[in-house]
Amino acid sequence: TKRIKFYDLFEKAAANLLAVSKELLDLLNNYDHIQTRVNRITELEHYGDSITHQILEQLHLTFVTPLDREDISLMAYRIDDMVDCIEASANAMILYNVMGPTDYAKEISEIIVAMAEMINKVMPQLRHKKQMKLMLNECVEINRLENVADESYRQAITDLFVNQIPDPIYIIKWREIYDILESATDRGEDIANVLESIVLKYA
Repeated sequence: TKRIKFYDLFEKAAANLLAVSKELLDLLNNYDHIQTRVNRITELEHYGDSITHQILEQLHLTFVTPLDREDISLMAYRIDDMVDCIEASANAMILYNVMGPTDYAKEISEIIVAMAEMINKVMPQLRHKKQMKLMLNECVEINRLENVADESYRQAITDLFVNQIPDPIYIIKWREIYDILESATDRGEDIANVLESIVLKYA
């Protein structure tokens, strides 16, 4: 049925988010065959776009939806946004001809993976109104992870300017990459907020 289709698509989108997060971390931990790795991330981003498109198409075709229309479209867009940020950060590595990742970049990427794991874990619980409340713990944890990422981001930016790095281009490149990575964690928090509002409406 159409109802099931939405849940299937959300779960696919969450699994794809996790896959793309892991690919980014893998790129940073094994900084070789960069173009091939980034191409893989871009492929996953395109696949994510097609899932978003299917969700919105179903929304258009379905008269009675299992969740509020607004929540369904918000969820689709927020997951898509997070995947876009991850892809943008990987592309920036090639665009700026980055010689190697920083520890801060790896640290924030690990947080992105942890968030994606939580999102992927809770998504199936949307199907079961009785289990929805269980998602709140994960939502709180995702918010906590976002705060940890903010702290890493602040340290990373401070590091760029305090360490008197003589190369201004290096500073500009990494400032931009850190911004994109931090945006990905913000989008993860947005997904948690959508989940939370669904739980409060239905559970």
